[in-house]
Amino acid sequence: MEEVKKQILAVLVDNEAGVLSQISRLFSRKGYNIESLAVGTADLPNTSRITIEIMADDDHARLLSNQLRKLFPVHSVKLLTPQKSIRRELVLYKVRTPDNDTRNAIIQIANIFRANIIDVSVGTLTLAVVGGESKTEGIEKILEEFEVMELVRTGSVALERGQETIYDETKEKGEFNYGKNVL
Repeated sequence: MEEVKKQILAVLVDNEAGVLSQISRLFSRKGYNIESLAVGTADLPNTSRITIEIMADDDHARLLSNQLRKLFPVHSVKLLTPQKSIRRELVLYKVRTPDNDTRNAIIQIANIFRANIIDVSVGTLTLAVVGGESKTEGIEKILEEFEVMELVRTGSVALERGQETIYDETKEKGEFNYGKNVL
């Protein structure tokens, strides 16, 4: 039996109503919980890029990738491995700072983790941390010593390292344009 681990899928889709619902229903029907989901417009007109994080073994991740490719609004799917991709997440932390000593300690922690202080008010500091899983988990563990009033995560976004892109094997190139490089 293969090891179940965090798998990240990058999916290029048409930017239209209902696409995200179609994709999430596919995962639901197959019994997979989406651990993280990040969606934004892509560099091509009328397209969006979805980064989906699930817990699955390699065989099931490939199966889900193949099933995603069959959906009409999906242009491309890439299974991103940790060795060949860059993953980042944004986490915002609102931390209570009842006195100057606490405020100074949190500012020092922010400096160590290269976090941005994005809001200062009487009694709180809000930090923005962008980084990989180890960085966000590290600062979170240290901030547990203080009163974290609220936190929010964007979910992971990822790109392949080097020259490869999500556009390398799209349906447009492979199925509709018979090998012509349109993208």
